[in-house]
Amino acid sequence: MNGHSSSLAEQAAGQIMDMILAERRFRAGDKLPNEMELAQELGISRVTLREAVRILCTRGLVEIRRGRGTYVTSYDQRTSSANLSPLETVSANTRDMLEIRMMVEPSAAYYAALRATPDEKKLIRELCEKLEQAAANGENPIEIEQDFHNSIAMASHNQFMTKLMPVINKSIYTDLTYFDGSLSYSIQDHREIVRFIEEGNGEAARTIMRLHILHVYQIANLKYE
Repeated sequence: MNGHSSSLAEQAAGQIMDMILAERRFRAGDKLPNEMELAQELGISRVTLREAVRILCTRGLVEIRRGRGTYVTSYDQRTSSANLSPLETVSANTRDMLEIRMMVEPSAAYYAALRATPDEKKLIRELCEKLEQAAANGENPIEIEQDFHNSIAMASHNQFMTKLMPVINKSIYTDLTYFDGSLSYSIQDHREIVRFIEEGNGEAARTIMRLHILHVYQIANLKYE
């Protein structure tokens, strides 16, 4: 596939991500429209669509079921032991999970600022806004928070980074389950992360993501060493 086609596939993958994560048009377990219909809607060839779906498969967002079509993966599927590496199935305590987030996510934000496509930047902003809306409405924010951080990992365009997304999901679930009020403190952090990713300022995005995770340490009454 040449560079132009690859760029079109990445753009299409971003549009489908938007449909799943931001618009919630397709939810966990839903089947995507058939190939011809979806390619026509996106204005791309079926070959480009297949490459876009392959990209989303490697990122754990969809799965192809032979003879049945392409389905959005559920959170249970994304974090099930059958799909995870030994690293991701470790029964870790909160400190361990925050330490791995500190190792991974600031770098994910850095590379997302350098590499995110316009569609990916749009998705990251939309998810940030959805988080703020969830906070205002007193809704459960776990899936949206996971989607926000996953979208940044995906925008890093690093396959190893996306393979670590289940670890991030597991830690975020712990953060928001056990630490009441942990969403409200992070709203400003999220806004700053989005701003610097949109501006393409990798160093600033890395710094704010690091600060964001340090705030989680504070909420958890843990000392960062």
